[in-house]
Amino acid sequence: MSRDRSAKPPTPTLEHVAKVAGVSRATVSRVINGIRNVDPQLRETVEAAVAATGYVPNHAARSLVTRRTGSIALIVSEAEERTWDDPFLGRIFTDPYFGRMVSGILGVLRPHAVNLVLMLVENDEARTQLVRYLRQGHVDGVILISTHNEDPLPQLLTESGMPAVLSRRPSQSIPISYVEAAQHTGAIMAADHLVARGCTRVATITGPLDRSASLDRLAGFREGMARHGYAYVPSVEGNFTQESGERAMEQLLAEHPKVDGIFAANDLMAQGALLVLHDHGLRVPEDVAVIGFDDNSSAQHCRPPLTTIRQPLEDMAGEMAKLLLTHIEDPEHQVTSVIFDTELLVRRSA
Repeated sequence: MSRDRSAKPPTPTLEHVAKVAGVSRATVSRVINGIRNVDPQLRETVEAAVAATGYVPNHAARSLVTRRTGSIALIVSEAEERTWDDPFLGRIFTDPYFGRMVSGILGVLRPHAVNLVLMLVENDEARTQLVRYLRQGHVDGVILISTHNEDPLPQLLTESGMPAVLSRRPSQSIPISYVEAAQHTGAIMAADHLVARGCTRVATITGPLDRSASLDRLAGFREGMARHGYAYVPSVEGNFTQESGERAMEQLLAEHPKVDGIFAANDLMAQGALLVLHDHGLRVPEDVAVIGFDDNSSAQHCRPPLTTIRQPLEDMAGEMAKLLLTHIEDPEHQVTSVIFDTELLVRRSA
């Protein structure tokens, strides 16, 4: 009888992997399902057999055993009602901050074959839908990017028992793990650098003052200036967009025309300030020195390149993902805080 050469080879099974590895089917199952107490050499042997056979785990069956979905939610939360033309929703996809966060998270999750589900929550109705979705067991845990102090989601997640990690220090005392940068210390570095350059009439463009990062950076900058004897620092509030930086810089020049140093609470607002200073015929840094915060890719492409306070967002996001995987693996793991150092990067703007 002639053989059908077009017929596909049989799909590899657990039994095939076990035969190649020379172990029992149960051992293969324990390795594939991520059971922790497996001898490292056995695990290596089984993983090599999986690669050799081309075996692909049945994730639906696996989820029945492990009660896990292999997915986590990245939730970007806004505490108050927004409209689709609001800068916040547009910023999710255009602000380098979010792109860097996603990159850092995916870098950790991909080797673990864990999927990332992006969810935007901007009002009470969306929060209600989100909590219902989480309770239905669609994801194994949550990474929450929440910027507003009054956001109820950190508390709701804590009450639900869902493994979760927050992108900032919570404004209330609740048992939730978080990762953030030393915002206050970074802003002090900015003040020290401007004073060291000889700036004596310094002002700041803040972020939205209902956000902990904005308040920490403002407090740190004012403290840094106060240490050098400057009791008053003019400030104008922005909203972390380039356009708000432009508006704030225009206002500062109108009210304080002799300003010679600017600390903007993020790089996008610093870019806006640079544009306005150029339009007014002011040289940077000879007439006005400018410092930003974040060290996004755009900071190096400003004219002049932007001196800024770097927070290692990719590393911070990766740490959030690692911490969440730990909480998923061990629900009794102690809630943890991780604080990353900030760094002054001196370029031509200051």
